[in-house]
Amino acid sequence: MIEIQRYTEELDGLKMGQGFFEGWPNPPNEQIHRKILKGSYLSLVAVDTDKRCIVGFVNAISDGVLSAYIPLLEVLPAYRKQGIGALLVKRVLDELSHIYMVDLCCDQELQDYYARLGMVKSHGMILRNYQAQGGHHGE
Repeated sequence: MIEIQRYTEELDGLKMGQGFFEGWPNPPNEQIHRKILKGSYLSLVAVDTDKRCIVGFVNAISDGVLSAYIPLLEVLPAYRKQGIGALLVKRVLDELSHIYMVDLCCDQELQDYYARLGMVKSHGMILRNYQAQGGHHGE
């Protein structure tokens, strides 16, 4: 059974599924991944309760007043096409419903997915430093 939970230190004992950050040339390791989840304003995880394993996650960064940004949504390949990603997005948007603006940048081919979940297409600018992609710059 899949259960959506807030990520807290109590979940540190759960296994972190393998296969997150698929296709990234320099993905964060598990320690950095957990640091991202702990350091975010809000992190939700999908837990396979039978296997006691984290199989999906979404996180939000926010000032807690007016703005929030959703940088990451991931579901392990073996758990995709089951509605887990949509459930994570709906739940994070619900928990951020008191925030004026919730932004998310994604590849163009994913815009329709997020539009079906209530978000609106927009234009934006980004800057990527792929050398820092693994999150190891301060370790």
